[in-house]
Amino acid sequence: MLFTNNLLILEVSKVIARESAYEYDILRKDIFDILALLDNGVITSGKVVLIKPNLLRASPVEQAITTHPLIIRFVAEYVLEKGARPLVMDSPAIGKFSKIVKDTGLVDALKGLDITLEEFTASVRIDSHGSAKDVDDLQFKETELAQEALQADCIINLPKLKTHTQMGLTLAVKNLFGCVVGLRKPEWHLKIGENRDKFAELLISIYRRLRPTINILDGILALEGNGPGTGGIPRQLGVLIAANDAVDVDVAVCQMLDLHPEWLPTNRVAKRLGLIKDISIDGRIKKVKGFVLPNSTSLVFGPSFARKFIRQNLTSSPVSDKKLCKLCNECVNICPAKAITNNGKTLHFDYDKCIRCYCCSEVCPHSAIKVQRPLLRRFF
Repeated sequence: MLFTNNLLILEVSKVIARESAYEYDILRKDIFDILALLDNGVITSGKVVLIKPNLLRASPVEQAITTHPLIIRFVAEYVLEKGARPLVMDSPAIGKFSKIVKDTGLVDALKGLDITLEEFTASVRIDSHGSAKDVDDLQFKETELAQEALQADCIINLPKLKTHTQMGLTLAVKNLFGCVVGLRKPEWHLKIGENRDKFAELLISIYRRLRPTINILDGILALEGNGPGTGGIPRQLGVLIAANDAVDVDVAVCQMLDLHPEWLPTNRVAKRLGLIKDISIDGRIKKVKGFVLPNSTSLVFGPSFARKFIRQNLTSSPVSDKKLCKLCNECVNICPAKAITNNGKTLHFDYDKCIRCYCCSEVCPHSAIKVQRPLLRRFF
């Protein structure tokens, strides 16, 4: 906030909204215009710029699971024109990085550009005390993040607008969880367990440590329903939303989807820490009606003596669709709680162990993991 002539003026952040499409000339102009408005002279000759898309899994663009490759290309072109060095990197949840960047069309999209396209592999353990009271408040004293994310001169964050069965939506703040390398992701899920608000605190602590310089959300083809993987349903929204602050993007998306900003767990944590600001919109954000949200429930609620009953009778759970399941064991391998077993004929879920992180649904390549609401909950 600012003070002038003894008057208090609330700080207002700018969010850019553009109606756009995956057409080469239209999208390139929109991306370059957005970057020019948000660059603020940060991307200059010799700088190392990390471009962090959402590369969750190997999937074609029409499934709306990953950031569209043309957006990544145009951001890389802008960085190169500024004389900076672009690194396009991520740590996918599952699958070989080489297959993911090929199947998503990213290899073809980046042809002819002098860039680095690699997977995060090296982690650096950081003591969060030095970066702020911010992380002291969040009780995460140490985290391990990708080395390149910590060493880059600036980060351009390119999230996809998707639902997320555990966290409601995966937007700009959540996209930075991809800077946690490899199997350390399910380790965090297991460590935090069932508490979504605590996981939101982890996400906010990562965001505050990395502080991406520019955030551009791909909402041209979004994903509703039980995302962020193949259980979701693509929906055309035709919008790009961008800001210097990742939280501002997430607040604007909630407004667009007619949701109270604090419906999103990361926004609740951000508000508690004083990170929610008034935003002004450069452009127009249309109201999206009837956006289908995922089936999920918080588990850490109610008196302790009643929690087993609540878990069994009121809490949504992952289930396998036997007609679609190929027994490929991707869910078995990713499950941080080791709650899924394969007897060679079917999958078995131990719901006493299950922490409802829905990593299984996220990585299933066959859309075979569904979210089931118990009969009693449906009755209520």
